Formats: sequence, C-alpha cells, structure tokens
Amino acid sequence: MKLKKFLSTLIVSVLLITGGELMGEAKNNSSDKVFPESDKVKVEKVHFTNRYGINLTGDLYTPKKTDKNKLPAIAISGPFGAVKEQASGLYAQTLAERGFITLAFDPSYTGESGGEPRNVASPDINTEDFSAAVDFLSNQKNVDEDKIGILGICGFGGMGLNAAAMDTRIKATVTSTMYDMSRVNANGYFDSMDEKARYELKQTLNKQRTTDFKNKTYAKGSGLPEKLTGDEPQFVKDYYEYYKTKRGFHKRSINSNGNWNMTSSLSFMNMPILTYSNEIQSAVLMIHGEKAHSRYFSEDAFKKLQGDNKELLIIDGANHVDLYDNLEKIPFDKIEAFYKEYLK
Repeated sequence: MKLKKFLSTLIVSVLLITGGELMGEAKNNSSDKVFPESDKVKVEKVHFTNRYGINLTGDLYTPKKTDKNKLPAIAISGPFGAVKEQASGLYAQTLAERGFITLAFDPSYTGESGGEPRNVASPDINTEDFSAAVDFLSNQKNVDEDKIGILGICGFGGMGLNAAAMDTRIKATVTSTMYDMSRVNANGYFDSMDEKARYELKQTLNKQRTTDFKNKTYAKGSGLPEKLTGDEPQFVKDYYEYYKTKRGFHKRSINSNGNWNMTSSLSFMNMPILTYSNEIQSAVLMIHGEKAHSRYFSEDAFKKLQGDNKELLIIDGANHVDLYDNLEKIPFDKIEAFYKEYLK
C-alpha cells in the first residue's frame, strides 16, 4: 500500500524521471556530451522547423569513412526529459560508427530546441518532432530518402510508434526501454489509478491551470528527490544514478536539472498515443530490459503490432536505465542488423 501511494503521487508530474536540483556536472569533454566522443564520425549542429513553426536543434552524425554517395539515416530522440547530449547522442554516435547518418535531436520546448513556455510535453507536437526530423533528413544530399528510420528511447519510444503509425516515410522503427506516456499518465504506474482517482487528478491539474494563468507562470511538477533516503523503489534509485550523477547528468536535461510543468500530464491523459499502432506496416523492433519496471509497456504494445516484420527483444538482466548507456546491455549488433535489413 505504501508503494502504491508513492507511485500515485508521482503521476502528478508524469513522471518521476524529472526534476530536482543540480547534483552533478557534465563530464569534462569539449562538446559537453556525457559520453566520450568518437573520432570515426563527424558531428554538426543543425536546425530544422516542425510544422508548428518550432525550431528544433539536433546533432547530425556522419561516418567519416564511406564509399557510398547516399546513406540510410536514423532520427533519434529520448529519453523523456533528456537531451541529445545524453542517451540519444550515444545511440546516434554508435550507429553512425556503423555506417548510418544519424540525427539526435532535442524535442520541442526542451534542451536547445525552441518553444515557449519551456519544459512542456505534448503527445501531438512531440510525435510531430519525429516527422520534422524525417523532413530534414529527407532533404540532405547524402541521405537516401527512401531509407529513413527512427529510434525512440523511453517516452520517445511511444512517440516513435505513434509517428510510425502516421508517417509512411518511416521504413523502420526501434524502441528502447519504451514508455507509453498516455497510459502512465491516465492510469498511473502499473495501472494503479482508477477512474475516480483520474478525475480527482484532473480536478487538481485544472485548478492549477487557473492559478498558472493568474500568476502568469507555470507551476513545476515534482521529480526526482534531491537526495535518496534509501526507501525509494529500485527504479527511482536507477533514475537517480543516471540523471543525478556524473554518469548522465547534463545541465540542460529536465531530468537532471529542472522540472516539467505540472499540467503537462493533461493532454497525455486524454490522447492515447498508441491508438493506431496496429496499422504500422513498416518494420518495428522493440527492446526492453528483463528487470525493467517499465517492461509491461513494451510487452503490451507489442501484442498490438501486426506483421512478420515486428520483433520484441528482452535483454537478460537489464533494468530500464541500463538501456540508456550500458554498452554491455544495449544490443547494438542487433539494432544495426535490423536497420540494414529494412533500410535497403
């Protein structure tokens, strides 16, 4: 009962993976990425605009050695509340080393991307961000526009599936340690929130909207604790270990050094992002850790997918955060083989 109550309180902000005070610093390298840079790829800061007019910023990774004029490309984002200098950049760099042009980008309202107010999430706009990244990649002279895939980590795994259901230009989708943000906001973790509790939460959040308008500011949601007591669930400790320590801390990351706006939850509660995932005709690879608290999101989403080009891969012994940066757990050989099979 204590755990259930604890989990329910986290839903007010969405997302225990957010918030908190500065507890670390970026690793000491010239680019301010939290992972070592590779000498096998070229990295270029790029900007592109989504169809809502929001200017997005990304890092474009290109292999330094290639014998092809045009390469397959992959747009990458996530985790939810992270920035491109964290996990998405690591994925982008690694896949660029393996022969793909990759684009790790900050979603709207976060990181170096535009959008006001800051630290707002949207099931529609964040899905659109993936398609905007495809727009950009499709118009690069060294990209084969018929060979573009996407990769979504954590909450952007769900957004990636939503984009794949809409955008037929996406030929292959990988999700890693996927969160269904609509489900967790509407139902709570482990579906612990019923209709009555959901209505009470809506009342609280809509009352906050009135106050926000009056104050001309936005109340912050709760997030990761400033310090651990030791009584937290293991997955909270795992998030803390990544976002709040030198392992993954980044000053622009909401999860490391900020808070989501409290009312961000409302749109996710009302707009299920996986409604049409059963209509995805292109290839999908879903990856999740065996010991991840979030494993049920991928397992249930996979049941809805149709076709022989869909696969669910469970990584032995891995928790949710292992698939952010643990190179012994992230199955890059499998990811590379998947994209080479379906981006050809």
